[in-house]
Amino acid sequence: MGVAQKTKAGFIGTANRLQLAISSRLIAGLAIALSLGIGIGISPGVAIAQSIPAHAEGLTEELVSVPLDANRQQAGVYSVRAGTSNHTRLAVLLPGYPSVVRPVVENGTMVRSKLTGNFLIRSRRLLTDESIATLIVDCHSESGDYCSAAYQSSQDRQQHVQKLIDAVRGKYPSLNEVWLIGTSMGTISSAFLPTYDPKSFAGAIHTASITEPWVQGSYRELANFDYTRSGIPQIFVHHRDDPCALTTYSGAKRISEKYGFPLITVVGGGGFQGGACQAQTEHGFKGMEPQTMRTIANILKSGKSEKLESFIVSQQ
Repeated sequence: MGVAQKTKAGFIGTANRLQLAISSRLIAGLAIALSLGIGIGISPGVAIAQSIPAHAEGLTEELVSVPLDANRQQAGVYSVRAGTSNHTRLAVLLPGYPSVVRPVVENGTMVRSKLTGNFLIRSRRLLTDESIATLIVDCHSESGDYCSAAYQSSQDRQQHVQKLIDAVRGKYPSLNEVWLIGTSMGTISSAFLPTYDPKSFAGAIHTASITEPWVQGSYRELANFDYTRSGIPQIFVHHRDDPCALTTYSGAKRISEKYGFPLITVVGGGGFQGGACQAQTEHGFKGMEPQTMRTIANILKSGKSEKLESFIVSQQ
């Protein structure tokens, strides 16, 4: 507050004070006030640029919310590359634990959420282009701080997400294909949703999938899950060195071979930090986000993976 008061005093003083030379101390105070976005008596019509978070750079975004019943809402964030329109493919992003986003969108930018560090959320700008738009899916408004696995695997979840998708497609009718993309715990949703309404989805991409449902702390909903149930294309994207006990690479390879679905193996990255199942490790494709998202974008555009088994390898 002290900076703001001193700065305003410098601008709103008497005419005699305005005629004095601006001191270096005042200039420093002005710079601090500008960086903090504090009101400084600037003439009307002069705008101060909004700081754009790195994860939202180059995006135009809007918060979409639909009522589910008297008490609950289903929210999501629709994102497109700035300056583009008439997108044809919608990538529905289903983030991992605890799968509760609670996004805040201001002036066309998602400025914060509970899951900004999640792989899909922090990397969405790398997936959007002239044909692909993304839709981050929150958990319903009364879920609390945890979107349970039982709910994520339920028909209620499918109906809630579908209502959100329908609202987006109603506003943007050029969207003619919908792809589900889940990561970690969010792959419960990307696995189960198409089993309730296969015709609504062009395919599902499971990244860092839950492959070990019987491990302590894992999700039994995916035990003995049949990935052929929906009949839609399914593609797995997994880091070779994923350290999370719930999402082993050997498990992803086993599922891929059992059902004959493509497995894209990611190798490399860097800047790893945090626990084994957290988003800033190989589990969250840290350091490999651009390459991984480019590959996913190509799948969305072609409708398939070119090979049953392929690799994305760091060039460093």
